[in-house]
This record gives sequence, C-alpha cells and structure tokens, in this order.
Amino acid sequence: MEKRTQQTQKKLVRIVLFGPESSGKTSMAKALAAHYKTEWVPEFARDYLQDKYDTSGLICETRDITPIVEGQLNLENKAAKDANNLLFCDTNALQTLVYTEAYYDNYQNERLNQLIREIDYDYYFLTYYDTPWEDDDLRDKPNEREAMFNRFHQKLILLNKPFSILKGDESVRLKEATHSIDQLF
Repeated sequence: MEKRTQQTQKKLVRIVLFGPESSGKTSMAKALAAHYKTEWVPEFARDYLQDKYDTSGLICETRDITPIVEGQLNLENKAAKDANNLLFCDTNALQTLVYTEAYYDNYQNERLNQLIREIDYDYYFLTYYDTPWEDDDLRDKPNEREAMFNRFHQKLILLNKPFSILKGDESVRLKEATHSIDQLF
C-alpha cells in the first residue's frame, strides 16, 4: 500500500523560497522566520544527498526523487505544528520538479506530480542569483545560475503561482520580503 503523505491542514500562510542553488534561499527562510517569530523548513534534500555522497560518493539519482519530496513534506508538517501564522519553506516539491526537468530528460514521476497538484502554498519568493556562489559537495552549476533562474521563473509563470523576485543583499531582500508579506497577508 502506498504511503499517503499529505500537507498538514493547519491554518498557516505558507511561503516558499524558490530558486537556483546558492541564491540565498536558506538565509532568507531563516531571517524571515526570525523576523516573524515563527518556524522555517530546511531543505531535506541537502542532508539526504550529503549523507548519500558521504557514504557512497554518489549524487542524486532518479530513485532519490520520491524520498526527497516526501521527506521535504514531512519536515514541513513537523514545522507547521509549532508555526505561528506563517511558515517559511526553503524549497518544495515544485523546486524538485524544476531540477528533475533540468537534470533528467523526459523523466516522469507521478508521485512528484501528485504532490505538486495536492500541496498548496500561498506565495513564492524567487531568489535571484546575485548572491556569491558557495561551493560544496552538492552544488554543480555555478556557470548556469542564470539559466536555472530562468527555469524557475518560467515554471512560476506557467503554473500561475503568486510570486515576487528578491534581489540584492540579505538586508535588502529581507526588507522587500517583509513589505510584501505585510501587504499581502
């Protein structure tokens, strides 16, 4: 029997930090959660794939996609229990979809598509690639940040998701993001 993973239905405004690697998503999720005295959801794939790399030397494979999206949703549900009106998500299943489309031609994953259809988020902050590149074991496209940004941007437009783009240093981004949140929610 398929494990049923659902988004916790607690009344929260769910905001996703969305964009290419090393574009400030984690820093902004943490800063926004601190500003609003609420919870943020870390990127499940980062720890999952780092552990895989450390133990086997392997990077992401298509068989990792379902555990990644389900693990991300489980982290989100745990954080939602303690969140205070707002929940900031450092990535989501849609982010994983953009990466699967970039890395695996013609790859289809019904579970990923199902979660994207079923899970709802109130707003996206698309993080621009004007932040310094931070190299690590998992990041691999420092010269393709603009192309990846464009993929994320086009996906939000295609799916008619509400979003705004965050540019500049962290203080500028935080000011713009909090202004948007205060106006919208």
